[in-house]
Amino acid sequence: MTPTDTKTTANTLIREKEIHKMARPLPLTAAFGALALVSTLAGCGNDGERSTSEPIAEPLVATYDGGLYVLDGTTLDVVADIPMDGFLRVNPAGDDAHVLVTTDEGFRLLDAQSGELTETTFRAAKPGHVVPHGERTALFADGSGEITIFDPHDLADGTPEVMVLSAPKPHHGVAVVLSDGSFIRTEGDPEERSGAVAFDSAQAEIARSAECPGIHGETVVEGETVVFGCENGVLIYSDRVFTKISAPGEYGRVGTVKGHADSAVALGDFKVDPDAELERPNQFALIDTASNRLQLVTLPPSVSYSFRSLARGPHAEALIVGTDGNLYVIDPESGDTVRTIAVTEPWTEPDDWQQPRPAVFSRDHEVYVTDPATKQLHLVDIESGEVTKTTTLEMTPNELSGAVGHTH
Repeated sequence: MTPTDTKTTANTLIREKEIHKMARPLPLTAAFGALALVSTLAGCGNDGERSTSEPIAEPLVATYDGGLYVLDGTTLDVVADIPMDGFLRVNPAGDDAHVLVTTDEGFRLLDAQSGELTETTFRAAKPGHVVPHGERTALFADGSGEITIFDPHDLADGTPEVMVLSAPKPHHGVAVVLSDGSFIRTEGDPEERSGAVAFDSAQAEIARSAECPGIHGETVVEGETVVFGCENGVLIYSDRVFTKISAPGEYGRVGTVKGHADSAVALGDFKVDPDAELERPNQFALIDTASNRLQLVTLPPSVSYSFRSLARGPHAEALIVGTDGNLYVIDPESGDTVRTIAVTEPWTEPDDWQQPRPAVFSRDHEVYVTDPATKQLHLVDIESGEVTKTTTLEMTPNELSGAVGHTH
């Protein structure tokens, strides 16, 4: 690492009005271009319209063209309306209070319980995937290949300690940190992605696989088994070993996967046309990591879904919002539809992936679904099959997320 490299890495996490530099190099390995531990001051801003000592219950965050809504997850009341420019993405930060907002500059921290943006931004060139798991959250910068790792519970103090790793080449990637400190990251370059590499907590390589062309999307299922989507199936990492589960046919792309800690089965989308600019899939995949089996399930004729349609229920049910407006509740073991719940108006997936379409977000026993056509947000009880609450928003909702985590 050159002195310039150290300085750049140290500024990955910034306070927007003050850069606080403290970098201490750690041992380098052949796996990463740079490694540093950074301790950085962070502060809270007041960009929202609300300031109160009463925390927002079960906070939700919905994006719209021009800003963010922060809602009470129990009442669906809009508690804060935060103006922000640009296309915004939102992800859980990993604790029960914060959400990360993806902007052009990086990952900006939102205190969802207070309904206020903080001044903390994790700088990233082309910020991409956010993966909270257990006691660590990993952020991937597609434009540089940098991976920023921190304990989300430190966000409450405003002084997170971060470890920054660099993949050999920038790419649209993802990283996951497991409970023993080992981690897996994708392998690729700006032109193509080929697989994944696993390392122990000392950054020594454990295993690698190049059997996952176009690797995209990740999830963790029962037993801390990690599932990645590929253009020809999925790649599994468990007990220090990679295993490939092939899809039927030469091309069967899984790009979005959803897991549950109490199930060995991952839910995935499934596309079969390599030449399609926009494929509206009618099938989905259930990946059983215990038997290494990929099961394809077909929705009713003419029903498709999008990448924002997938989630898991409180008892590991597979959930899919179909274009017919129904929320399909599916047994992940058999693939049978347990029930269908009418939630939204019928819809068609937009050609532009950034445009609004119904989105589903689940947390504990709560399942939330947006309907951009009516500007509504619904709270759904999947066990009773009823929509229990609905709110109508002033602006059209796009992405939906919330604070998901646990306290120490």
